[in-house]
Amino acid sequence: MDAVAALLPSGMEPWVAALLIVASAFTSAITAAFGIGGGIAMLALMGLFVPVASLIPVHGAVQLGSNTGRAWHQRAFVRMDVAKPFIAGSVVGAIVGVFLVVQLPDALLKLVLGGFILLLTWAKIPGIDRLTKAGLAVASIALALLSMLVGATGPLVAVLFARFLQNDRKALVATSAVAMTTQHFLKIVVFGIAGFAFWEWVPLVAAMMLSGYIGTVYGSVLLERMPEEVFRKWFRIGITVLALDLLRRGLTGL
Repeated sequence: MDAVAALLPSGMEPWVAALLIVASAFTSAITAAFGIGGGIAMLALMGLFVPVASLIPVHGAVQLGSNTGRAWHQRAFVRMDVAKPFIAGSVVGAIVGVFLVVQLPDALLKLVLGGFILLLTWAKIPGIDRLTKAGLAVASIALALLSMLVGATGPLVAVLFARFLQNDRKALVATSAVAMTTQHFLKIVVFGIAGFAFWEWVPLVAAMMLSGYIGTVYGSVLLERMPEEVFRKWFRIGITVLALDLLRRGLTGL
């Protein structure tokens, strides 16, 4: 037991690490099947056990592994014509993030993010259906910055991508994985430049990445078998539940 504890971050109990490793498999399976949900669920659980100062960078490292595994496993369905402008904008956003440190209230960020997701999902916004790939690149600059503040912007990315990838659930899930891999990688680079000590978390993060890939494999099987109309129905339900939860947490944090 002492040997296991020596591999964990200071103060973390082995049973907590085991819980996070198992949860990584389940949350990765959820995202692989439905394209959303796993990242926010993982963030909420980690928030109970991981120090606030470490939460966003460590969650980003775990999600980098989860999304990289999903992007690789579902690589045949990736639409790079949609992913490329998002990646370009994310790089610009990350560069800005290195020099611009914005401290905004966490509760306010959750309210804004949750409200915007609901608006994109259910409201008929004039011109949104004509969003161009250049517009997507511009939006990804803001999303890269937002990701460094709230940790999980996957639902918003998925909603934007859904505008370009209608009636193709496999492309939506796979392309979102590439986008989020980019965001989380850039986030780690920015936090590394800022001096965050990732080395203390490496054994735990590596174990969570491995279990996350196992979850991705099983979640991808479910995605393969799921009819398109069923996926779209649960996609919108899942997006709505996540947005409402963000609003709830934002309101309680005011």
